Amino acid sequence: MTATVPTYDQVVRLPRELGPLVVPPEFEDANGHMNIRHYLDLGAQAIDTAFRRIGLTDDYRATRRQGFFTAEHHLKYYAEVHVGHRVSAYFRVVERSDKVIHGMALLVDDTTESLANTLEVVAPHVDLTTRRVVPFASDIAGAVDRELAVTEQADWSAPVCGAMGIRSRRNSSAR
Repeated sequence: MTATVPTYDQVVRLPRELGPLVVPPEFEDANGHMNIRHYLDLGAQAIDTAFRRIGLTDDYRATRRQGFFTAEHHLKYYAEVHVGHRVSAYFRVVERSDKVIHGMALLVDDTTESLANTLEVVAPHVDLTTRRVVPFASDIAGAVDRELAVTEQADWSAPVCGAMGIRSRRNSSAR
């Protein structure tokens, strides 16, 4: 599957979840650019911010005993990020079922105005007591749908890896 990579200007039209922040010297690896763990961490922080907006807060987990687990993730790199550069992270929902969100964090380098990397995730909604996947409550489903509506207004497709997504939708499209 080949996806067109969105431009910086396209990505920054999404709601910003993180940043801008300046990449500190301790983020640099032996190759002279930001280390992989920081791309993952910044993307995960952006996803967490978006999920809190959806309603997946500490209170939600404590009172409803439900939350999200990451079942799969995929990192893809498009441009190096260096110490001293400013970066920001954005999030978009790619698709959803009644139990799973397929989404993507997009890290941009504001200094070079380029897409630096993506963190694609598949996150099932789970009962934290049974540790089993369960449907979204109606308020959470509505919040996810509002997020999906915002990102569907984008004039570009998310650059998904093609190897992951919502299983039932992948299986039905193969039939």
